[in-house]
Amino acid sequence: MSHFNYDNRRYVIGGIAVVIVAIYILRLLVLQIMSDDYKKNADSNAFLKKIQYPARGLIYDRNGHLLVYNEPAYNIMVVMNEQHGVDTIDFCRTIGISRQQYIDRMAEIKDSRLNPGYSRYTPQLFVSQISARKFSYLQEKMFKFKGFSIEKRAMRHYATPYAAHVLGDVAEVSQTDIEKDDYYRSGDYIGKLGIEKAYEQELRGEKGIKIMLRDVRGRNKGHYQDGKYDRVPIPGKNLTLGIDRELQVLGERLMRGKKGSIVAIEPSTGEVLCMVSAPTFSPDELVGPDRGKNFQKLQASPHKPLLNRAIMGQYPPGSTFKTTQGLVFLQEQIVSTATCYPCYHGFYKGRTHVGCHGHRSPVALNYALETSCNSYFCWGFYNMIMSKKKYGTYSNALTKWKDYMVSMGFGYRLGIDLPGEKRGMIPNAAYYDKWYKSRWNGLTIISDAIGQGEVMLTPLQVANLGATIANRGYYYVPHVVKSIEGGNLDTLYTTRKYTMVESKNYLPVVAGMRNAVLSGTCKGANIPGLEVCGKTGTAENRGHDHSVFMGFAPMNAPKIAISVYIENGGFGAEFAVPAGALMIEQYLCGHLSEASERKAEQFANRFISYDGKRY
Repeated sequence: MSHFNYDNRRYVIGGIAVVIVAIYILRLLVLQIMSDDYKKNADSNAFLKKIQYPARGLIYDRNGHLLVYNEPAYNIMVVMNEQHGVDTIDFCRTIGISRQQYIDRMAEIKDSRLNPGYSRYTPQLFVSQISARKFSYLQEKMFKFKGFSIEKRAMRHYATPYAAHVLGDVAEVSQTDIEKDDYYRSGDYIGKLGIEKAYEQELRGEKGIKIMLRDVRGRNKGHYQDGKYDRVPIPGKNLTLGIDRELQVLGERLMRGKKGSIVAIEPSTGEVLCMVSAPTFSPDELVGPDRGKNFQKLQASPHKPLLNRAIMGQYPPGSTFKTTQGLVFLQEQIVSTATCYPCYHGFYKGRTHVGCHGHRSPVALNYALETSCNSYFCWGFYNMIMSKKKYGTYSNALTKWKDYMVSMGFGYRLGIDLPGEKRGMIPNAAYYDKWYKSRWNGLTIISDAIGQGEVMLTPLQVANLGATIANRGYYYVPHVVKSIEGGNLDTLYTTRKYTMVESKNYLPVVAGMRNAVLSGTCKGANIPGLEVCGKTGTAENRGHDHSVFMGFAPMNAPKIAISVYIENGGFGAEFAVPAGALMIEQYLCGHLSEASERKAEQFANRFISYDGKRY
């Protein structure tokens, strides 16, 4: 029996030994073959991989003026494993921080929640974008601060304090950015707003790398295999914008002390000539170590200077929308150019009343556009929606109407090459069925006919309407970038988009807009020799009405289409028309006349307080 127990114990002990050996072998297999942790640590000791950052692409205006360029900047990096005997007081004094800030920053770097992917063997960002002065002080003492190094980077600089909403800014990547694209690592920079964000892939270039060999004491022994595995960085591509710098400067000057937007488009290409959003800020405010503080300040402002009203503001278009209604009525044969409707200071039908200003009656399309008659377009819209013989139901009629609006670029995003564009609002039958429980007709929604009610457009969409009328029935999707160095624009921006209205039906609307400038509501935009066509708008608002202008010039060879939207500006002729006229003159003539320059200065000094008071 005892012999039997001895034999069992021998097998048990032998089995345990085999299991232990197997575990060791398996662990060695995992460490040496399946896991690269030790290899990484060994490589980190033997090699120093220095990322070579490419120069970010430059940005020019349409006339070759430099708008955005790069300036040298310096990051302080630290390798935790190499930090030995650093005089922290001397270090802090040299770069201008307190010892507590030093301790807090070191703790942040080591915190894997705040700094995912942290390794004590690789360079970590300690301070970004120090000034050239601090760099020069630090450079003299670098031999004293083991583990610290200086990484040369580039910082964006903006040549003028204009076009902040268009150009955007660059800032340090977030963890989300790193997770989305393995190109980035902690401490890298990425476009956050505007063109800098929209064209990040083109602007950023491709990183290079230098692999340096180190001895057991961490001393640099030169390039690994004479630089065989080094990679030269490839600079980012330069961009040329459609923006005209001088036009942009004038637009921002005119909008000083006001809220709103000015957008100008070249009809023949869809290139955005200027995009003004007011209030604004200088793009340099979002550069350098103070970016975070300045961004929070701008974000907290009740006047929302970070909001790009040109593409994010959604407003009732007011009477500028009447041009679209005239086009639909002609195409659907609701009216002809000879059709007249009565206007005795307004549209009257049953209990529905839409007021109008005094002018002769009855009116045809041309005169209705010239005088901005509400009654004419209300009657046309009412007759279209109520035509059961033609459309069967009110819903079918409104659906047809909406389809026209969508074909003109309303109700959905146009697709401009800037982030954050809003779609506006074109109501459909389902919307009204829900709102009015299917009990509605042409009178219920009559305000849509004159750009009020539920209709909402962005200033960009109104400018694009001007470009579409200028082209007599088609447009190019508006875009800020004119060309990309060594590349082509997306075909989205080079393909014509036709509306549902035939070209011939645009001619009466163009004639009506020309008459509005010669003798109607847009007389303030009449510039001798330039053949301006325009349409005013006064968009109702809870406070003072908004002032709107939409137009283009010259009439038969259009080079610029424009929208001006000034919040609380009152009648379109009061604020928006003068601003639009000055912008058109500047672009077509290349400068303002002396008389126009005086008008521009006077206009720039007219302010509208943010509670709507004008002075």
